[in-house]
Parts: sequence; structure tokens; C-alpha cells
Amino acid sequence: MTTLAPLDVLCAANKDFLCRPIGMLIDGAMVAAQSGKTFAVFDPGSGREIAQVAEGDAADIDLAVKAARRAFQDKTWSGMKAHARERLMHRLADLIEAHADELAELESLDQGKPVAMARHLDVAGSVDYLRYMAGWPSKLEGSTIPVSVPYMPNRFFAYTMREAVGVIGCIVPWNFPLMMAVWKVAPALATGCTVVLKPAEQTPLTALRFGQLVMEAGFPAGVVNVVPGFGGTAGAALAAHPDVDKVTFTGSTEVGRHIVHAATGNLKKVTLELGGKSPVVICEDADLDIAIGGAAMAIFFNQGQVCTAGSRLLVHKSMFDKVIEGVSAIASSFKLGHGLDPETQLGPLVSKEQIDRVSGYVKCGLADGARATAGGQVVDRAGYFMQPTVLVDTSPGMKVVQEEIFGPVVVAMPFSHMDEVAAIANNTEFGLGASIWTRDLNKMHALAPAIKAGTVWVNCHSIVDPAMPFGGFKQSGWGREHGKAGIELYTETKSVCLML
Repeated sequence: MTTLAPLDVLCAANKDFLCRPIGMLIDGAMVAAQSGKTFAVFDPGSGREIAQVAEGDAADIDLAVKAARRAFQDKTWSGMKAHARERLMHRLADLIEAHADELAELESLDQGKPVAMARHLDVAGSVDYLRYMAGWPSKLEGSTIPVSVPYMPNRFFAYTMREAVGVIGCIVPWNFPLMMAVWKVAPALATGCTVVLKPAEQTPLTALRFGQLVMEAGFPAGVVNVVPGFGGTAGAALAAHPDVDKVTFTGSTEVGRHIVHAATGNLKKVTLELGGKSPVVICEDADLDIAIGGAAMAIFFNQGQVCTAGSRLLVHKSMFDKVIEGVSAIASSFKLGHGLDPETQLGPLVSKEQIDRVSGYVKCGLADGARATAGGQVVDRAGYFMQPTVLVDTSPGMKVVQEEIFGPVVVAMPFSHMDEVAAIANNTEFGLGASIWTRDLNKMHALAPAIKAGTVWVNCHSIVDPAMPFGGFKQSGWGREHGKAGIELYTETKSVCLML
């Protein structure tokens, strides 16, 4: 166990940022909540309060939506030439890159993840994603359509146009706070939409710092608004607001259902990236030197707080014991510690609520007959630390096998024949991701189409690219993010038909 990193190691910029109440960004200005309320933000590595942030509610959401609507309607942003939008997006990416160390430190402190991971994945990934999306404004194009109307002798010319949807409500989770915000905001900006961003109440800090950088980059007031607050107040108000044209949400399937219900008022468009219970399938011919480490990182990366976490480990019975021994050894070897400690390999869970949830699932699994070959306990120290856990002797009907835990807990089951794998893999309500570990391409090509998941990785797991569509089957969501498929969901298609 590594020691707690003191807060005095923070850079001067972050010390200054955290030393006074932090406002919300509405219409180009950092302002207090209309109610005057603030809420506390905690360091999950110590459990200590680190900041006070403005607590937005329905009144603040309404102001932010009005600002976004005004910026959209007056063509300040949507009417801007494509190359000008591209330049502003590139400028924002440059600013994030220039403040990378500061943002990584803030993300680590707020969310708990190791600072090196925050720097090289979360912040660097946000920069790359913005730069990818900055290439789209000049490439949103329609097509010409040959029209053949048998009852009309006239000739016609028809074409399609891509137009921005309008005001977008973005509601993001706490596992990758900055990167998830960029995943939502960047395609909206690329298409000419305006945004109201509601960060998770557990992790609002980098979203608010991101909002400051948006204004520093020179974006017009009202194009991006950031309103921190709680899901039941600010989030619910944003999802139900009659002047929001689309909501894009990443989070739990349970909350996703509430988003859908709230969106029915004005039938706003909805994109959902929801829960997962992703299978990791290790075939008889897999290269175990690669597969064991890959399976461990599939579940323990980011403390298991990943929607595509490989939380179900399905292993051919001939190598089941060897794989479990290897994954358990890796689980037991991690150095747990504060995210700001450079020796830390795994940080804490994000909150007291989350560690109670995860430990509760483990206790339930053990009570149902599962056995822990590694971990299984909450760590007795300040902060919210859970031992990386491997559970065996599990069966398909157990809660730990069926429900998303969202922590460093993997359930392992053997299989005997390849023709039973797809049925086991598909035996949940989720369908977000899956991975297959094999050296047999014929086996892979047979199994990949049979698994009901939005992404199937082969000899890797949770590889995400800005150009590769990402989303889920079944109750793992609606629509896709990233690439052309993601961009198109922020646009409306208009057909224009001329009689010549």
C-alpha cells in the first residue's frame, strides 16, 4: 500500500483553482448558482473535502439552455464558416494540451485514478478526440438524388443537406470526467450545435476547468455552458427541458431509462451509452502470456470503473486453473494508493457510495456460493479502496454474474465447447463489449458475429478510437458515438426537391 500524497504537491494553478468557491459557466461567464448554494467535492484517495462548487438546479439549467438557444438561433456558432469552427476547436485542443499536467493532476485528485494514467490517457485522449472532430465541420456534406416520379412528366433535381440538431444537453459520468465531456461536446461543436454540459456531481472539476479553456480559446458566449449539480435536480431538468433538442447521456441503464422518459415531453433526440457486463472469452488455443495479462487489465483498469470492463471471464476448462492463478496473482500484486502518488498502480473507487455498492456485490456473491481467489475486501485505510477481486465457483443466475458492479471485480466461469460460448456470453441484458482471445481466425470469425455486443475485440480489450463507432446492443444503449456514425447523430437530414 502506497502512502497518501499530500495536497501540497499540487501545482500552483490547481491550488488557486481549488482555494475558493468554483462557479458554473453560463453565457460566457463564471457565475454562482441562482440559489447561492454550493456542494462539496471530495478526494476519493483520502475522503477529504477539496473544493466547493456551485450547485446548479432547474433555474440555472434554464438560463444555460436559453444562452445556448440564443447562440444557436443568432447563427453566432451554427452560421460560422466551417474552417472557422475547425480553427477554434484546434485552438481548444492546443490549450488542453498546454495545460495537460494541470488537468491530469486535477482529474487524479477528483476521480482517484493514477495521475500518469490521467495524463497519458484521459487528457491526451481528449486532445486527440478534439482534433479528430475538428476535421468534420468542412466535411458535413449531402448528396444528390435521382428522382423518378412516374405520374409527373417534369424533371426534378433533389439533394440532401446536413443541419445541426440545435441545443444539446450533455450528461456525463464520473469514471472519465474530462474525456467523457469532450466525447459529448466535440461532435456537437463540429456540427454547429450548442451545448449545456452537466458533469457528474462526484467529479465536476475538470469539466469546469474545461469550460474556462473554452472561453479562453475564443468560443462565442453561450456555445458551451457547464452547469454542475445533482442528477435528480440539474440532470433531470436538462433531460426534460422543452428547449433542448437532443440529450446525450453516458451512465447507468437505470438512469438511462429516466432520461428516455424525460425526453418524451418534446420528443427530443436521445443517445445513450449505458451499462455493460462484457465477457472476456479465452479459447483453448489462446496465447496465455498475452491473454492472462489482457484479462486482468480488462477488469482492473481504472479500478474496474469502465462501462466495457471485462467483468465476466469465460475460460476453456483445459486452462481455467492456470488463467485464474495468473489473473489472481496480478490482482494481488497491484500497488493501491492515492492517485497523486507516482508509485500508485490502482487508485480508490470514486466515492463512499460506490465502494459500498461494490463491496455489497462481493458479499452477495460470496453468500451465494462464490469463492474469492484474490481480494474480496475493503481496504482498511482512509479513502475508498477495494481490493481487486477474482470470484470463481459462480453460476449464471447469480447477481454478481448478471448485474453491472462497476468495480474491480471479475466473475470467472469455465466452458467446455466453443458452441456454448455465445449463449453464455449473451446471457445478460447488456451488449456493450466483448473480447475473444484466440490464435484461430476461423474460430474468431465464427464467434464474433454470434456475440451480441457493439464492439468485439480480438486479443485486446477496451480499445477505443475516435474514428471507430462505439455503443451497445440491448440495454447497453441507443445510437453510436465516434466517427461518422457519431457525427451524424448531431445532425438532421433535410431533403430539397426542385421541379425544373
